[in-house]
Amino acid sequence: MKDGIHPEFKPAVIKCACGNVIETHTTKGDINVEICSKCHPFYTGKQKLIDTGGRVDRFNRRFNKADK
Repeated sequence: MKDGIHPEFKPAVIKCACGNVIETHTTKGDINVEICSKCHPFYTGKQKLIDTGGRVDRFNRRFNKADK
């Protein structure tokens, strides 16, 4: 590696709006985020898949998948 061309790699803290704090290293410094893996619905298992207007049923009827 050449000297003097690489950015400084320093410790940083990522703070989420929910209060979660993650310690890591970065070239940018401290980071504030609105959502993290502790509060995101996909990672917490609270995500709900909603079938709006019967789209799945309509797809199954259209392509005759319901009776298989």
